[in-house]
Amino acid sequence: MIFINILGIIMRWCYILCKNYGLAIILFTLFSKFILLPMSIWVQKNSIKMVKMQPDINEIKINYFGDKDKIAEEQDKLYKKEKYNAFASLIPLLVQILLLMGLVGVINQPLTHIVKLSDDNVQKLVTVALENHEELDSESSSLQLAVVNDIKNNNIEKYEEIVNDENIINEIKNLNLNFLGFDLTWVATEKLGIAILIPIIAGLSALLLCIAQNIMNVLQAEQSNANKYGMMALSVGLSLYLGAFVPAGVALYWTASNLFAIIQQWLLNIFIDPKKSVDYEALERTRKELKELSSEMGEKRTKQEKQKEKEDYKRFFSVVNKHLVFYSESNGFYKYFKNYIEYILKNTNITIHYITSDYNDNIFKMEKENNRIRAYYIGEKKLITLMMKMDADVVVMTMPDLENYHIKRSYLRKDINYIYVPHGMDSLNLTMREKSINNFDTVFMTGKHQTEEQEKTNEVYNIKNRKIVNSGYTVLDDMIKDYKENNVEDLKKNILIAPSWQKDNIIDLCLEDILNKLIDSDYTITVRPHPQQVKHMKEKFEKMKEKYANNKNIIIQTDFSSNFTVFSASLLITDWSAIAYEYAFTTKKPVVFIDTPMKVMNPEYKKIDVEPFNIWARNEIGKVVELEQINQIKDVIDDILNHTDDYNEKITKMVDEYVYNLGNSAEFGAKYIINEIQTKIQERKKEKKQWKS
Repeated sequence: MIFINILGIIMRWCYILCKNYGLAIILFTLFSKFILLPMSIWVQKNSIKMVKMQPDINEIKINYFGDKDKIAEEQDKLYKKEKYNAFASLIPLLVQILLLMGLVGVINQPLTHIVKLSDDNVQKLVTVALENHEELDSESSSLQLAVVNDIKNNNIEKYEEIVNDENIINEIKNLNLNFLGFDLTWVATEKLGIAILIPIIAGLSALLLCIAQNIMNVLQAEQSNANKYGMMALSVGLSLYLGAFVPAGVALYWTASNLFAIIQQWLLNIFIDPKKSVDYEALERTRKELKELSSEMGEKRTKQEKQKEKEDYKRFFSVVNKHLVFYSESNGFYKYFKNYIEYILKNTNITIHYITSDYNDNIFKMEKENNRIRAYYIGEKKLITLMMKMDADVVVMTMPDLENYHIKRSYLRKDINYIYVPHGMDSLNLTMREKSINNFDTVFMTGKHQTEEQEKTNEVYNIKNRKIVNSGYTVLDDMIKDYKENNVEDLKKNILIAPSWQKDNIIDLCLEDILNKLIDSDYTITVRPHPQQVKHMKEKFEKMKEKYANNKNIIIQTDFSSNFTVFSASLLITDWSAIAYEYAFTTKKPVVFIDTPMKVMNPEYKKIDVEPFNIWARNEIGKVVELEQINQIKDVIDDILNHTDDYNEKITKMVDEYVYNLGNSAEFGAKYIINEIQTKIQERKKEKKQWKS
């Protein structure tokens, strides 16, 4: 009531200035916008802050994909850090609703707020109106409007008997409630006729505001189309309702408020420009990455894929006493499990349960050829619940971050042995996130350098029961075998450029410079970018192919089906890619490392007081060239190729010292897995026997 009285006082001042109720309402609307300007400025800044944070929010969603609790936790930390109030955008709406409700009271009570009659006189006049209008009751909100209309239409005899003040009667008579041909006391659904235009005008004003907001409002512009159109439908629908069922004066306020809001947003964007604060390039990049991740996680799948996932999920849990489960993110990860699986199938009767998130994984063909392979297609989202309900003795994975993000250890069985298999020979501490493999029960190590890191990791993070198994690297065994069997000729003048897939790699920073320095040499240069970079920058590499199409010495290779170019090259140029070690340890040939910014996934890597293999090994298997020394690249290559025997000897010694079980790693790792399964079987038999006794 107090709030309505305050609005009534403001409205009376506006009416005194304008002597027209419609103009008074417009002036009142403008006045309210001015009074609420500080709040609008705060909301504008808060909206900009939200959009400014959006790249970070997208990164959180990418890093913790599928883990809603963790995403919410990290977003809350970000909001507190940036002092962002997530509910600020609701404040204008709440204020608008409050003003609207108050204004309805003011417009319905002109005798109280405009004419300023006493409550006693108002009640007397209302009593007469009830006698004159059978359709009204004492609870009607429009009783005062009925009094005004009666007096203005000269139906005043009974009113004069109650109010013997000619000045009051004249003041009521002189109330100007018309605006542009509309009586502001009209209710469209009751009056009909021309009054039908009232809700239409109100709806159009809301439509204009929504269109303008979708373009100009920094936060609204970044909403999805579903949100934009949903808000548009709600706003237009509310405006049509207001225009149809409340007095026209309220609809006029709503229309004026919408139009003033458009002007206000335009001015706010001039004085508080979102473009000066928001990194739209980062916003677009992270939005694209999140969209691609969502797509990869199975958000857009065929009915066949969804049906297969449903059937395989059910089939997986229909099997009891599963001893061994492998999980593969995609078809390409089978090579890390291949030799272990083949050894187990050949030397035991253990059934292999193989989960893959790739609908087209070749494992489904293998399943048809071997009845001891059971393959299951489970997308990343469904994988979350499957892993929580996992029931097996041993689970083997190449995917890190168990328990850290969306993939959790089993809630059903606490005795599962989770084994991590590396998919590279480089430093796990440097190139993977902090604590990424700390929650595994067993980690297979490819060589001495990884073991040293993980032993120190156990010490630093106080990990008590994690086993470090010096297994070796089966992929290297296969590469060496393939290299020897194919007897690939060393083409002395072949140079392979194979960068990593990270920001500021060779292709981003200096590929053109390298090619320009070598283009007139007698070397054949093959550029073999990372498959992911080709996937995301396909157009760039097509243009590069066109550029060098007439130069026989430069080949841009985007087909990765063969390792011939890797094996036949006499020297590799890379940056921080793990391909350097696979190439050098397979062929015993040297590597040139371009010193681009270091690939660091773990900013806290120095907590582990072991120098990362990726840093010190570069000068053992080749040479490091600074970016400023690219113009000397040919001289460096010439010098290295003149000393290939020396490098062959150094690399051979390094392989002997730092690679475990060379040529025999599959047997070593598989025997460990078999032993773990047998141990768990025996433990269960022992427990069962004790329980019976």
